Amino acid sequence: MIKKTKTDKAVAAADAYDVIVRPVITEKAMKSAESGQATFLVKPEATKAQIKRAIEGVFGVKVVAVNTLRQAGKQKVFRGQKGVRSETKKAIVTLEKGQSIDVSQGV
Repeated sequence: MIKKTKTDKAVAAADAYDVIVRPVITEKAMKSAESGQATFLVKPEATKAQIKRAIEGVFGVKVVAVNTLRQAGKQKVFRGQKGVRSETKKAIVTLEKGQSIDVSQGV
């Protein structure tokens, strides 16, 4: 069994911030926050287990479930210029009853 040191905790916290890109602050996300859910943009290669550990580590809450979805990038035209939106991955995190995350404040 490997013994954990303080530097391992610092590395784990840095890894948590590498998994979570930013919170999603939209009307729909704020409405779901009332029922104990939080929505985050995460790295496309992040797994549900990594997302759960990252949220629990950064915010100090108990995560019940993690649902993920991939949003494919698509071509858009803006003022005659063609461009491509990037692909994203969202994580909708369900928290234990009575817990919440205030994403409007920075961590």
